[in-house]
Amino acid sequence: TVIDNAAREPEIVDLANVLNKMGAQVHGAGTATIRIQGVAYLHGCEHTVIPDRIACGTYLLAGAITAGDVLVQGAIAQHNLSLMAKLEEMGATVITQRDGIRVIGTNVVLPSSVKTMPYPGFPTDLQPAIAVLLLRAHGTSTINETVFPERFGYLEELRRLNAQYQVANGTAVLHGPTNFNGAEVSASDLRGGAALVLAGLVADGITQVANVKQLDRGYYHLVDKLSSLGANINRVNFDDQTTLSITSLETEVDDSKKNEHRGKSNH
Repeated sequence: TVIDNAAREPEIVDLANVLNKMGAQVHGAGTATIRIQGVAYLHGCEHTVIPDRIACGTYLLAGAITAGDVLVQGAIAQHNLSLMAKLEEMGATVITQRDGIRVIGTNVVLPSSVKTMPYPGFPTDLQPAIAVLLLRAHGTSTINETVFPERFGYLEELRRLNAQYQVANGTAVLHGPTNFNGAEVSASDLRGGAALVLAGLVADGITQVANVKQLDRGYYHLVDKLSSLGANINRVNFDDQTTLSITSLETEVDDSKKNEHRGKSNH
């Protein structure tokens, strides 16, 4: 069997690797042409699955968006080069370590232009997440979506959080810096839902993200992992529907300052 115009993502190579360990004969994974020689049977093997580069990228973007300091353990730099390059271009510090990738965000995010492409280009699955970072940038940025041109529906939900943008002919023009405000929004798809969560991390007030089942499809223990990084995020049930409730750390700091000020005045 010959597969032409095959996907070249690392996941394809990993799939071929495990199949070959089981006795298959798959050649050319990672290139545009894959050749498969049929075999009589496959046998068992042991294999460690590579890290999910889209999940890794989402957490790296969370660090950049919040001007935080995040180490994604196990992340493979070779699989995330396009994202790492964009993060550095926008002012973040990206460090490749033996145990993963570390990002240190900046309070002054620089505008940029992003064009999604098949691997090793910028992944379309990270397009919604990096849009939140671009909306935080000081200036106007663009996203040219070449893989799924209609993939900008999530921006309407971000508009409820105060995002300003225009979309035409597969390109989104994003205006920043955005002061996100909390609101009730709904995840219509997996990656768009992740973008709403990331915006909620820095939005003023409380952000509620409904239709959490979309996020559960692609992020394992998302709430626990973000909480371990310092996020104030919880799963809450409203009318038998699970919603993520997010309060930005900036809001908490502002409230604590107000309470501190009141305390001194009363004293």
